[in-house]
Amino acid sequence: MKRSVIYAHVAEAGEVGVCWGTEADNLPEPGSVVQLLKNNSITMVRIYDTNSAVINALANTGIKLMVALPNQQLDAASSPSGALQWVHDNVAKYYPSTLINGITVGNEVFDQASNLNQQLVPAMRNVYAALQTLGLDGAIKVFTPVAYSALKVSWPPSQAVFRDDIPQSVIADLVSFLRQTGAAFFINVYPFRAYLDDPNHGISLEYWTFQPNAGVTDPYTSRVYYSLYDAQMDALRYAIGRVPPAATASSLRASLAQGTGADDLLLTCSECGCSCWNFPGKHCPCQNFANGLISYTLAASTPSNSKYTASLLGSAGGGGATSAFIFALFNEDNKPGDESERDFGIFYPNMQPVYDVDFVHGSGSWCVANAAVGNTQLWAALNWSCSHGADCSAIQPGARCFSPDTMVAHATYAFNDYYQRNGQASSACDFNGAGSIVYQQPSELLAHRSIAPNKLLINNRSSIHDTTSASDENRYLRPEPRELDWACGPHGADCFDPDTKVSHAFNDCYQRNSRAASACSIVYQAPSKFTLRILMVFISNQEQIEK
Repeated sequence: MKRSVIYAHVAEAGEVGVCWGTEADNLPEPGSVVQLLKNNSITMVRIYDTNSAVINALANTGIKLMVALPNQQLDAASSPSGALQWVHDNVAKYYPSTLINGITVGNEVFDQASNLNQQLVPAMRNVYAALQTLGLDGAIKVFTPVAYSALKVSWPPSQAVFRDDIPQSVIADLVSFLRQTGAAFFINVYPFRAYLDDPNHGISLEYWTFQPNAGVTDPYTSRVYYSLYDAQMDALRYAIGRVPPAATASSLRASLAQGTGADDLLLTCSECGCSCWNFPGKHCPCQNFANGLISYTLAASTPSNSKYTASLLGSAGGGGATSAFIFALFNEDNKPGDESERDFGIFYPNMQPVYDVDFVHGSGSWCVANAAVGNTQLWAALNWSCSHGADCSAIQPGARCFSPDTMVAHATYAFNDYYQRNGQASSACDFNGAGSIVYQQPSELLAHRSIAPNKLLINNRSSIHDTTSASDENRYLRPEPRELDWACGPHGADCFDPDTKVSHAFNDCYQRNSRAASACSIVYQAPSKFTLRILMVFISNQEQIEK
C-alpha cells in the first residue's frame, strides 16, 4: 500500500553532520552514542549500512539519518522488485520514527568497485522508484558518494574534468538522475590528504584549515580562493559542467545558468576529515579544520562579506549551500589502510573528545516541524504544545503570524515557542518525532521574534478533542489570559463575535471542571453562541483574574 505523507519542499541551508563508522571492537553501545550526539548538538548522521541497533537508537530523536546500501549489496537493487524489498525491510519499517532522510547507494564505486560502474545509476533509479511506490520519495533522497580522485584535473578549478577511465555515459546518467530527483552530488573530499600528498608544501597549513591567508588565484578566472576546500568544491562544479548531457536528459541542460555550468546542483561533502596521526601533541591542525568547516558551511547559507566565504557564495548557484559530514565520529581501530586511517575520529571510543568541535558556532537553535510525519501527527502535537505553555495566539486567523497558513508553518511556530520557553532543552523539541532541532533560523520564523514567556499559570492539559474537521485545522488551543475579555483570543479570532461579556465567559470553566454544578449557572440547551462550532476555550482562573 502506498503511504500517504505530506511534505514541505524548502531550500536546505548548510548543515554539518558526522560519519558514524563502526570498524572497531571497542565502541560504545548505540544508546550512549546517541546521547553523545545530543550533548554535542549534532543533528545529522551518516552510517555505512542499515544497522538496526543504530537506526532504532536514533528513533524519536529528530536526528537526521543517512543509511547505506553498500557496494557488496548493490545486487539487491538490480531489479525493481529487489529494490522495493530492500527499501521496505531496511528503511520504510523504521520511518518516520527514525528520521531517515537519505540512502547512499554504493560508496566510491568508481574507485573501489569499478566493475559496478554500469550498475550504479540503474540501482539508484530502482531504489528511488521503490521510495515512490512507498510514498517516501518526498522525504528520502538517493545519493552515491564519489571519491574526489574521480577528477583527473582539479587545479585550477576552472579546468577540472573527470577521469577518462570513468565512462562519460555513467557520469552523465548520474548527473541527470540527481537533477531529476533534486538530490545533491555527494563527494568525499579530504583537503588533509591533499596537504600530505604535497611534499613541497605548496599548500599552506592555513589554506587547508580555513585560517586567514593570502588566498590562491585561478589564473583563468581570476577567482581568489581562501580555502582549499572551497577550491575543491568549485572544481567539482566545473567538472560536472563539462559532462555531456545524458541520452535521456531533457533540454534542461541547455538552459543552465552561466558560470560553472552546474549551478543547478547542490553539492554535499559526504566525507570531510582530518587525522591527528603524525602531528605532535597540541599541534594537530584538525581542530582548526573541523571548526573552520562548520563555520564555513553555516556561513555559506547566509549573506556574508567575509572574504573566506566570498568565493563559495559566488559559485553556489541555485541558492543552495553545501552541507558536509565530518569523518569520523570515533577513532576506529580496525580500519584498513595506513595508520592515519585509524585516527580520524573527533572522539575516542571512551567518548572523550580528541579535540573540541563546536557544531553550533553561536548560531542559536530552533525547533521546527517535521512535515514528513503528516498532518494528523502535526495537528496533535501542535495542540499539545499550545495547551502546555506555547503562546499560539499569534497564529490564529487574522493574527500577525497566521500567514503562511499551512500546518507546517503553524506547527513550527508553536513548537519553537514551546522549545524556547523550556530553555532550548532537547526534550522540548521531540513531540514524538514531529519536531526537530535546527541551527539555522527557519524561514517561517525569520519575520517574527519569539514572544517572551507568559508568567500566567498555564493549565497542563494532556488531551485534545478529536472532533476537528478539515476546516478546523488552523484553529488551535490558546494559552489562558489574565483578562476575561481575552478569553477567546484577540479581535478577529474565532470567538470574538458577539462582542459581549455574557458571550465571552464561563462555559469553558464549567466544561473543564467536569460539569460540576458549583462551576456554573447551568442551562440544558446549547446557547446560540455555541451551536455553530465546538469551542476550544480556556479555564477562567479566578485567582489570577482577581490579582
